[in-house]
Amino acid sequence: MTTPSLDPTHPSDAAARGCPMRSAAADGVRPLYGAEAESQPYALYEQLRAEHGEVAPVRLYGDEPAWLVLGHRENLEVMRSRLFSSDSRNWNAIQNGTLAPESPLRPITAWQPLVALTDGTEHSRLREAVTDSLGRVNKHRMRRYIIRYAAQLIDEFAGKGRADLVADFARKLPALVIAQQLGIPEADALSVGSAVSDMISGGDAALAGNDLVIKTVDELVRSRKQQPGEDLASWLLAHPQGLTEEEVRQHLRLLLVGALEPTANLIANTLRMVLTDSRFRGNLSGGQMTLPDALEQVLWDHPPLAVVPTRWATDDTDIGGTRIAAGDMVMLGLAAGNVDPAIRPDSARPVHGNRSHLAFGAGSHECPGQDLGRAIAETGIDLLLERVPDLTLSVDDEHLQVVGTWMSRRLTGLPVVFKPRQQETPPVLVQQPAPERVQRVAAVPAGAGTRSWRFWRR
Repeated sequence: MTTPSLDPTHPSDAAARGCPMRSAAADGVRPLYGAEAESQPYALYEQLRAEHGEVAPVRLYGDEPAWLVLGHRENLEVMRSRLFSSDSRNWNAIQNGTLAPESPLRPITAWQPLVALTDGTEHSRLREAVTDSLGRVNKHRMRRYIIRYAAQLIDEFAGKGRADLVADFARKLPALVIAQQLGIPEADALSVGSAVSDMISGGDAALAGNDLVIKTVDELVRSRKQQPGEDLASWLLAHPQGLTEEEVRQHLRLLLVGALEPTANLIANTLRMVLTDSRFRGNLSGGQMTLPDALEQVLWDHPPLAVVPTRWATDDTDIGGTRIAAGDMVMLGLAAGNVDPAIRPDSARPVHGNRSHLAFGAGSHECPGQDLGRAIAETGIDLLLERVPDLTLSVDDEHLQVVGTWMSRRLTGLPVVFKPRQQETPPVLVQQPAPERVQRVAAVPAGAGTRSWRFWRR
């Protein structure tokens, strides 16, 4: 393994490289999109911070103006203040009709009756249904499924002595587990996961991916209306808040998109750090770094979403010393806030046990499914490193590719080699019957997923 070279996507390397952003418009306002901005986002954040302070003007597709919040404290202020709405109907570009019909911002910002795009009593109604349904998930049963699916995926490549931990593990495991929790048939899980990935990445496959997700959710709602089960789809349909079928479909789609991509990226980025980052190698070999510590470090350095463009000022106000007009878009800069020098003067220093990052938001719109993503990542990685402790990156770290947009970034591959192993014989089967129907049998390898990273070694 090699020591990572300077990485423009890593917060500790942006300043060292210097900022290459030279594409500001004539008025000095820089675009947040395009090859230059998207290839070196942390360099752009530092340039904007130096030029404007904790809130910076930027331009989006179609030359749409917006504000990007860079400060950690200022991001929290926007998340928690009633002066900033999640309802895009407050946006002056919508009210004035200046947003182009073909604008790529429309799919992201178009208002829908979703918990993420509503405020007040309507938001409270929808969030109660979502959080109550998530609260009914049996954590012990879910963990058994995580271990079962992780073991199956590991067995598929264990005998080969090589794997791509992104394609073969990080992207598949969340799809299998989350599909099971929603009520989607296991046979459809991986195809739905691929469809969600296509939607996020954009391109020619995005529309087809969206169509498949919509079709899957429609079939799921019809099925659970006729035969309810012990899953999120059934619980949302039956919730006392009385969600319409369309509201249930939209929230199931939101849960799919909001859970799959961030969890896959969390797993992939954590595994990359294990294999390449000297901070972790030293601590892990000494047995001092726990897996939860490592996950939190990734959430600080590589939050699943870098920018959240769903806040609009409801009145003229000040934030971070900057005057914001009513109707302006105010974007949450989660990645920028996580490297705010005011709270992290040394971004290369580990942040053991510190959960004050912005990765899952805060306030009334804080991500309600964050524990689900953490559980999948922690249990899955734990089992992988226990079963295959001699994982070694098969290429230099600088050859790994990261792609993305102004909103998020993803690792495209993580090729590794290791000593081939035989498939493990399935151990005792643990049955977990539901109150109304028998769940599928979940295979649990003896002792799996019970140790921390004490076992990890080079």
